[in-house]
Amino acid sequence: MNGPPQVDPPNPEIYQVMGEENMFRLLHDVYNEFANSSIKDMFPTDPEGLAEAADKSACFFVGLCGGPPLYHQRYGNPMLRRRHFPFPIDMNSRDVWLACFLKVLKNPQDYNFPEQHLDSFIGFIAGFSPWMVNKK
Repeated sequence: MNGPPQVDPPNPEIYQVMGEENMFRLLHDVYNEFANSSIKDMFPTDPEGLAEAADKSACFFVGLCGGPPLYHQRYGNPMLRRRHFPFPIDMNSRDVWLACFLKVLKNPQDYNFPEQHLDSFIGFIAGFSPWMVNKK
C-alpha cells in the first residue's frame, strides 16, 4: 500500500461534544481491553506504561476528532506505520484491536460520545486500521 486508506475522518463534532477528559477515559478503557486480549504482548505490561501508551493514543484521537493537535504538540509527527513496524501485526491482530475498541464503544454514553457520529467513527477506525497490518 502506497499511503493511508482514503476514508473519511471522524466528524470534528465528536471532540466538541466529548471533550478531552472523555476522550482520554475512552482510550484508557480501550487500552485496558488490549491488555486483557490476545494482542496484550504488543502493549506495555506495567500499569504506568499502559497508561502512558493510552495517553499518547488519546492525544492522537483528540486531534483526529476535532480537538487541538495534542499528539503533534507533544510527540511530533505520528508516523503511524513506522511506530507500528516493531510489532508483527496481521489481520487477526487488527481484528482483535478493532473488537476491543468496539467493546468499549458499546456504551458511548459513558464517554458522552455523540451517538449520531458513532457509525462513521467506527467506519473510520475499521477502514483505516488495516494500514497498520505488516504481516500476512
